[in-house]
Amino acid sequence: MKIRIKNNGLRYRLTRSEVAAFAHDGIFKEKVQIGDDSLIYILQRTAEVQLSASFKNNIITMLVPESVADEWTNTDQVGFKAKQDDTELLVEKDFTCLDDVDEDQSDNYPNPLAAKNHE
Repeated sequence: MKIRIKNNGLRYRLTRSEVAAFAHDGIFKEKVQIGDDSLIYILQRTAEVQLSASFKNNIITMLVPESVADEWTNTDQVGFKAKQDDTELLVEKDFTCLDDVDEDQSDNYPNPLAAKNHE
């Protein structure tokens, strides 16, 4: 799962296997070690009705309403977003890049624009 934090925006991008794990377990988390400390970021299903996020004790948790999680994981829906106070929240399926990158993209979703670039 990739995380992007820019200005007042928080975005998670998940590969196919990560979306499948989230659909099965109701939670998916990653950890990045930075020196002696770490940052944990979590995507978790919730009974709440609104997408929300929190940051406590070096843990970013984005809570996804069950109905939104079910629709996203069981359809071709690319992502979903919401605004919490002044923060934009976005969760997306991770597509392969159209440019060459030094990154394993074998688990990413096929980019729908790739076919258009080859026409």
